[in-house]
Amino acid sequence: MTVRIGVEEEFHLVEVESGLLVPRADTVLQGLPTPTFTTELQQAAVETNSGVHESLDDLYRDVTGTRRRLDVAASAHGLAVVAAGTVPLAGTAAVRTTADDRYRHMVDEYRRVADEQLICGVHVHVDVPDRDTAVRIMCEVSPWLHVLLALSASSPFWLGADTGYASWRTMLWQRWPTAGPIGCFANAAEYDASVRELIGSGVISDAGMIYYDIRPSAHQQTLELRICDACPRPETVVLVAGLFRALVTDARQRLEGPGAPVCAGRHEWLRAADWRAARSGLEGALVDPETHKEAPAAQVVRGLLERVRPALEAAGDWQVVHALAEKALADGSAAHRMRRTAAKEDLLACTDLVIAETRGETVRRCRPAPTAAAAPPAAPAPSPAPTRGFSPSGLDVSDALGTGPARMPGL
Repeated sequence: MTVRIGVEEEFHLVEVESGLLVPRADTVLQGLPTPTFTTELQQAAVETNSGVHESLDDLYRDVTGTRRRLDVAASAHGLAVVAAGTVPLAGTAAVRTTADDRYRHMVDEYRRVADEQLICGVHVHVDVPDRDTAVRIMCEVSPWLHVLLALSASSPFWLGADTGYASWRTMLWQRWPTAGPIGCFANAAEYDASVRELIGSGVISDAGMIYYDIRPSAHQQTLELRICDACPRPETVVLVAGLFRALVTDARQRLEGPGAPVCAGRHEWLRAADWRAARSGLEGALVDPETHKEAPAAQVVRGLLERVRPALEAAGDWQVVHALAEKALADGSAAHRMRRTAAKEDLLACTDLVIAETRGETVRRCRPAPTAAAAPPAAPAPSPAPTRGFSPSGLDVSDALGTGPARMPGL
């Protein structure tokens, strides 16, 4: 039986004309159904929840269709949505906390860490048979998660400046007390005891504040990937989801087979591997999970592909995932594309790029040259339906605007 997957995507809200991040989530979400569309800690971001799918084609249709609905809602207010770890033109004016008692507590307790939560990620859920299995799988797949971060890296800019990193979101995210790589646990009871201990310490207030790179879901029978930046191109979401599902499937088979792997108890290098992936993206070296030594990103990505190829082939995903991975290596990370556009033009052009990629468009907006007596710009028309699919699967993206399957609340 094919293992089911689903994703949560977070999006920034920006003014189309200025490119500035704005706190308008409540306005944009009016009339959109929950739990498909919902708020985040800061009003400058919104979240979408996909349905639960067996095929990557269906996941792609869902993701692009949901993005389309959100873009239409934002366009009505002169706004656009951006799927990226950070947006180039963020600033403190965008800080406005969503009216919620839990969020108010987080702002009061964590202060600037919460104030600067102007970042977005994509989370992938994969079905697991039980929590004990989920906890054991975490240890087995953790050495490979930084490769998925590198594939998703899309946050080179922060507050209008180039950080020198491919994923500055990772650096901001790891300031939270429970963010980053997770250790190994023998079973779910041991993991749950550690969560209760953290809550009892007063450092976090609930299990929802477990922000590790990977975690068993607190309310579903899934394993949740949390390390990745939000991805401008929906194809990258599919790539990450396909690879994570294959990693989980591969790990489960290894753990259930003869000579099951045993945790070596060494995890200190995982944080260093996360840092290297955040710094380099796909444009530099990564830490090879097999050797713990530096290696070219392309070599590490292809090593991951070979490791999980049997699982990808069993799910019918090999052709699509392999093609998407090779395209990602050829095109470079989103951070690379953003930085290249900003160097050639400016940060507003960079924002236009990620708006277009979020919409699934291959050509970004051409802005007219400014004139002294220019009339105030009209609200932009909603974007056309996405036109870029991934050809290995023969996906017809025109189906993206269908109603789609029912969604699982709170995925």
